[in-house]
Amino acid sequence: MTESFVETAKFLSSSSFDPPPYLRPPGGPYETTYTASFQTGRPYTSPHYSLRPLSRSFEFPSKILNGSSTGLEHLPYTAVTQRAIHKYTPQQWRTSNILNVSSGEKERATAERLRDDCARLRTETALLTHRTQTDVNKKLEHRIHDISYWKNELEKQHAETVAEIKALQAFIGRLEKALAATEKPLNVAKQCLDYRERRVKIDLVHDNVETHISKEVEMIENVRALLKKTMDQAHEQLWLLRSAKTLLEKDLGDKYGSLGIDGKCSTLTNFSKDIHFAPHSVTIQQHSFTPDEWEAYSSENIAKAERERKASVALRSEINGILMQTYVDLRNIFETVNNEFSKRIEETVTAKRSLEKELARVMDEIASMENNVRDLRQAIADKENPLKVAHTRLDKRSLRPNVELCRDPVQYRLVGEVGEISVSIDRLRMRLAEAEASLMALLRNKERLEDDIEVKTNSLFIDRDQCMVIRQQVRHISH
Repeated sequence: MTESFVETAKFLSSSSFDPPPYLRPPGGPYETTYTASFQTGRPYTSPHYSLRPLSRSFEFPSKILNGSSTGLEHLPYTAVTQRAIHKYTPQQWRTSNILNVSSGEKERATAERLRDDCARLRTETALLTHRTQTDVNKKLEHRIHDISYWKNELEKQHAETVAEIKALQAFIGRLEKALAATEKPLNVAKQCLDYRERRVKIDLVHDNVETHISKEVEMIENVRALLKKTMDQAHEQLWLLRSAKTLLEKDLGDKYGSLGIDGKCSTLTNFSKDIHFAPHSVTIQQHSFTPDEWEAYSSENIAKAERERKASVALRSEINGILMQTYVDLRNIFETVNNEFSKRIEETVTAKRSLEKELARVMDEIASMENNVRDLRQAIADKENPLKVAHTRLDKRSLRPNVELCRDPVQYRLVGEVGEISVSIDRLRMRLAEAEASLMALLRNKERLEDDIEVKTNSLFIDRDQCMVIRQQVRHISH
């Protein structure tokens, strides 16, 4: 049926068809524009339709109705023309019917093809949308899995970093305690040096005690400098750990936020109430990162935290070794100084005892010598009266008159007696001088001994009663 209409239309459009003059358009021979529109449409393609009139002959009725004389001038003058009633020919009527039927069939066929195409398109788009949404859901699941993996790695590293920060803080506390513990030993050692400067005279000697105390002071100061330097390193490492921890926490916060967003996105369905259009979001942000950059960022944060954690572990091991070694060194030098003090105190006590014993013997000798001097003086005094008697006798006998002044044995003996007594007195006086000189020497020796004993007593007081007492307050403990 359709083919017959098409053939009829083609026949009408052929050049052999010569329409009557009133159907001819002013512009020339009769033309049609619908031939191409009758071509069979290709599958899955939309046909192209022409919206122009099927034929210029359809301009004729409108021109008649508008009162145009075009076309009417060729009609013979009849009664119809007098009443201005315009009629079509049977051929025009048949042509109009054919064209209307042909146009309806064409539009219906086009509509059928369009409905088929729309059905296929609905199916295709539904499948495509479902596949795309399923793929997006899978990619969201993979993304959530990746984020969860890195979140877990970050949490693990964060926990290790926090634990290492606490451990390093504990070691810094040990360093602070060890540094504070060196203040008293240092002050005590310096106080001991100050006390020992108060020794006097011969005991103000640069002995082994002073040498080792000076070494102790130097060692304590070196230990304090080492502890301060190590503490500065520990504080710097603690800052680096906290910086790495901050990066981990920032990254973790971003991961939690991203998990929340992607988790929410993964739960959205076509029937969710909170879905909406967001055309402004349909873009790839310029400041966004590639997956490799995203992974590298978290990997670098973890690697940095791990490097700082390992550096902190190594530093803690070094700190532990420093604390143990400084404890051993300080304890050894402290005990060495104490031993030297003990030796020096023992030497001083021994010397003092020897001096005291010698002083006792000197005191005894002084007492004996004083008795001797007293006896010598008494002996000299005892010789004076016999000498006076002899002198008196000689003096009186010198008064004998004349021949009585005889050199008799008495006279000779009296002269001899005076000589003997004088010699005895001289000898006694000489011994008395020697005894007195010896006594003075003994007294001077006594003074020296007493002074030396006093010096030793002062030294003992300084070393034993001052230095050793304050050193007993020092306790070196391992930190």
